[in-house]
Amino acid sequence: MTADPDNTQAVYERQATEYDKRRSKALFEARWLARFTASLKPGDHVLDLGCGTGDPIARWFMAEGFAVTGVDFSDAMLALARDRWPDGDWQNADMRNFELDRQFEGIIAWNSFFHLTADEQKDCIARMARHLRPGGMLMLTVGPRAGEVNGTVASELVYHASLSPAGYATCLEENGLQMTGYLAEGPETKSHTILMARKL
Repeated sequence: MTADPDNTQAVYERQATEYDKRRSKALFEARWLARFTASLKPGDHVLDLGCGTGDPIARWFMAEGFAVTGVDFSDAMLALARDRWPDGDWQNADMRNFELDRQFEGIIAWNSFFHLTADEQKDCIARMARHLRPGGMLMLTVGPRAGEVNGTVASELVYHASLSPAGYATCLEENGLQMTGYLAEGPETKSHTILMARKL
């Protein structure tokens, strides 16, 4: 049985501390983060969508000199981020309907975007495209094939979904984005599937 996508927020509220404890801080993501920022410069503004506790993804961007806005729908996760970086820009919003009053040079949704249903993902890509400057970069973790599966946060099941690679490419193109990188279940990224795109 597939987990209910409407339960994801409540799971993260309950499991924030345990999730943070278990979350790898070894930055196995660093090679892709560096690739993502290759066309950006220090001081550029990055939106970390589904930022969670801010560690390690937002931490990496801040350490590299980027301005970071972290958005998450879990108060418990954001509380941990605010404790670590009280001066940070941490905002409570849902990636399904967020609306910010600026555009960004980069948007990343690492281990967050795939909690949306397929239709919500299509809507979110359009929303992210509107929040990107021309030439801006987008990076998402997605599934390797179309479908719905269960993931886990600590001891609780959570919903995951994905389009096909071709489905993502089409959706990106419809929103003025071009796929620039795709890796399915790469061993160096602990089997994450990564999609990268640029706004035309």
